[in-house]
Amino acid sequence: MFLIRHGQSEFNVAFAQTRTDPGIVDPGLTDLGRTQALAAAALLAGRGLVRLIASPYSRALQTASIIAEVLELPIEVQPVLGEHAFFTCDIGSPRSELQKRWPHLALDHVPEIWWPDTEIDEDGVTLRAAEFRAIARGFEDHTRVASVSHWGFIRAMTGHEVDNCAVVEFDPESGSSVCLTKAQPA
Repeated sequence: MFLIRHGQSEFNVAFAQTRTDPGIVDPGLTDLGRTQALAAAALLAGRGLVRLIASPYSRALQTASIIAEVLELPIEVQPVLGEHAFFTCDIGSPRSELQKRWPHLALDHVPEIWWPDTEIDEDGVTLRAAEFRAIARGFEDHTRVASVSHWGFIRAMTGHEVDNCAVVEFDPESGSSVCLTKAQPA
């Protein structure tokens, strides 16, 4: 399967400049983030993907929407793919708000308040990563599945600390992974 970090968000830009939490709740993508999502879609084209799963954070749903449009894939929303809860950006939008913004997505299984209300330590993210790995093992053909999530989640799954819109090929059976993209400028 392919693990994709969301494209550059408004939070990423502000945090890179100040190294302090800018207080942006559920930030969206920047123009560069949208361009990065298009590049990720181009990298994944021709790989026969049939399934695209995304975290419910806006930056992940925006990234997934761009990839889904290019690759003509439906999007499934999976809260377990969410980020750790260290920063204000890790506060999500309520399901009802997401449903207004993405009316075509099935969100019935997502609680109204789905993000963690307390800081999750590394063990919490690692447990969710293990949960998703178990889910992924059950996919009919995990080589044809991609997911859009976050830096901390992908690090917990693979050990890779990835840039925005990096694509990591991951085998949920063996746990082996390889980053398919090179580091990008901030």
